[in-house]
Amino acid sequence: MRFGLVHRIMTDALAALGVIALVLSGQFNRWVSGILVAGLIIALILSLKENWQRHPALRHADTVALLIVLGVQATRVLFDANVLDVLVEFAAALQIIRLATRKGAAHDQQVIVLALLHLIAGTVLGGGLGYGLCFLGVLVVAPSALVLSHLRREVEGNYRQGARDRTGLPVDVPRILRSRRVVGKTFLAVTCLLSIPILLFTAVLFVIFPRVGLSLLFFSRGHAGRMIGFSNRVDLGEVGVLRSDPALAMRVEVPNLPDPPPSRLTLHLRGTALDAYDGRTWIQSETGAKRPADLEQGIVPFENNPDLRVDPLIRIDLEPIDPPVIFLPQNASGVRVRPRGQIGTDFTSLVYKGSEGEYRYQPLDERGLKYEVYVSNKGIVSFRELPPQERARYLAVPGDLPQRVRDLAKEWAEKQPTPLAKALEIEKRLRTGFVYDLASPSGKDKQPLEHFLFESKRGHCEFYSTAMAVMLRTLDVPTRNVTGFIGGTWNRFGKFYAVRNGDAHSWVEVYIDGDGWRTFDPTPPADAAPKSELTGAWAQIRDFLEATSQRWDRHVVGYDLSQQASLWREMSRRRQATGSLFAGRGSAWRAGLGVLGAVVAGGAFYFWYKRRKQRVTEQRGGEQEARSASAVMATVLYELLDTNMAAVGIPRSPGVPPLRHARALVVNDHPGAEEILDLTHIYLAARFGGLSLTEEDKKDFEQRVKLFRQLEERRLKQAAKEKPS
Repeated sequence: MRFGLVHRIMTDALAALGVIALVLSGQFNRWVSGILVAGLIIALILSLKENWQRHPALRHADTVALLIVLGVQATRVLFDANVLDVLVEFAAALQIIRLATRKGAAHDQQVIVLALLHLIAGTVLGGGLGYGLCFLGVLVVAPSALVLSHLRREVEGNYRQGARDRTGLPVDVPRILRSRRVVGKTFLAVTCLLSIPILLFTAVLFVIFPRVGLSLLFFSRGHAGRMIGFSNRVDLGEVGVLRSDPALAMRVEVPNLPDPPPSRLTLHLRGTALDAYDGRTWIQSETGAKRPADLEQGIVPFENNPDLRVDPLIRIDLEPIDPPVIFLPQNASGVRVRPRGQIGTDFTSLVYKGSEGEYRYQPLDERGLKYEVYVSNKGIVSFRELPPQERARYLAVPGDLPQRVRDLAKEWAEKQPTPLAKALEIEKRLRTGFVYDLASPSGKDKQPLEHFLFESKRGHCEFYSTAMAVMLRTLDVPTRNVTGFIGGTWNRFGKFYAVRNGDAHSWVEVYIDGDGWRTFDPTPPADAAPKSELTGAWAQIRDFLEATSQRWDRHVVGYDLSQQASLWREMSRRRQATGSLFAGRGSAWRAGLGVLGAVVAGGAFYFWYKRRKQRVTEQRGGEQEARSASAVMATVLYELLDTNMAAVGIPRSPGVPPLRHARALVVNDHPGAEEILDLTHIYLAARFGGLSLTEEDKKDFEQRVKLFRQLEERRLKQAAKEKPS
């Protein structure tokens, strides 16, 4: 392997991992990420082709590119771009420019430093699973890149200082960089294996010093590129694009599941409710200032008050979302936010209560929210009160509501004696008599609800929820439209339900006197169920990656003081109870340690066997091709001849064999060609043919070389005098 090529590949890999760590942090929007990735690919290609950098027109290409990027980023700042985004983008662009235009070891060191800075920035900006893979890649590549960079710096440093080899010639740096003997497989393997102790040392430091507030550097900083979509309004003229978006919205861990768990689970995760309908759009009529939610022992209680002894606990890991709504399952009785351990944060003001039973959180960073929800074991509704003075808001209908919508509501529910019976009947009629259709033609009509009920009879969930809510209002039953997520699909690797953007849904809450706000879903059940676009092997791969990402986020990104304390407590408990940290793990631990021991033993045996085989080969080769004293002497003597030939203007190129060079001089009728050819034959006979050289032969060879040089110098001087002026 060529030293220079291996060095460039290692340095390029380190730089690429640093830039990719920044891109995967989610700090950039799609356009910027695409430009950076494309620029990185181009820079890597140009990095392997050094000739283009030597073109005179491109001598200052790096300076020009740097000034252009600097001007663009400065202009963006003037137009109110986020300063942090601009700085991080500039750092990534700086690496790409340096990677494409680097020359020599000094630039390689700049590339390595920038890559390590990018990795550090990636920890703060993202820290997800993608960053973790980049981090592991850097651990493997960095030792080799640093060692090779140091070697190249020493080689180029010696060249600049005018160092000479043992023949007296200047050090040939390009030849060393092209050499295949400087770097071998063993060298690369050993330097890459240095990542193992580095990783162990890093893991120890990680356990001892948990994350305690790096995200406060970016407190409350919005970033539209990181947010998943969720709307707190409903427009019948628009089709919910989320219904076809497979991006992960949240992970939900549900207790007391049967074995095996259902592959899809309907949860009705409530986000917000809308009370005002104008004939086309649902909005919240009262959007006053939100106030901090009441807390009792770290729990936000709802109107049905949680019973901590019996109420099941659902754990939810919510991705970043705008607006930052807390999604709650049916019959939720209380919520508890799980803080990440940041220093100086007042978690009593983290949760805010809005109108229509909506709860929001104050984003501390761009990692979403982890929280736990208590669900009423008795099935009591979350919101039980409706003040009499507010009842009219939930009965209001548009003034231009067509009369036949009112008539249809009476026709369907006039025989039902109670509000609950009316709601159940209308829900059943809508579920069984209409067709689910994301591309409903009713959205373009002036009266979309009327068109849906009487003409197309096709629509998405917003049409169903609107129809039920409005029809019940005409029957003097208070209602409101609810938006959220319907549920999720089971992830067997992570043991959670994956709720996706495509599971966004709309349903109805009906106020039943004496009971409270109850949930009804008039959308046909098959169409309201959680969606899963992928099946088979692709679905398993997706589930595995999502489960791995969850474990990484929970145990690495989310590792904080509380997790550290829990870890120490668990270790102390095991040690006190059984005298061993690994007690209770049973055969699993023993099997794991056995496998690890077998791997280590196998690796040690492999390296011992390879080393032994290499020694045997060297010994046999030594017996067959051992260089005699004459061969060594011949090599030294020919190097003397080589040096003197270069001194008189007939140097031998490193790639030309000695005999070919001598014969070429004979063909060109050089005056000293015959002497050089004879001396070359002596060298070859002693070096490869077994000819023995004595001290007399050595002195004779040296004398002939000295005489050859004297004759050549005299001839060159004579030729210079005879040259006409």
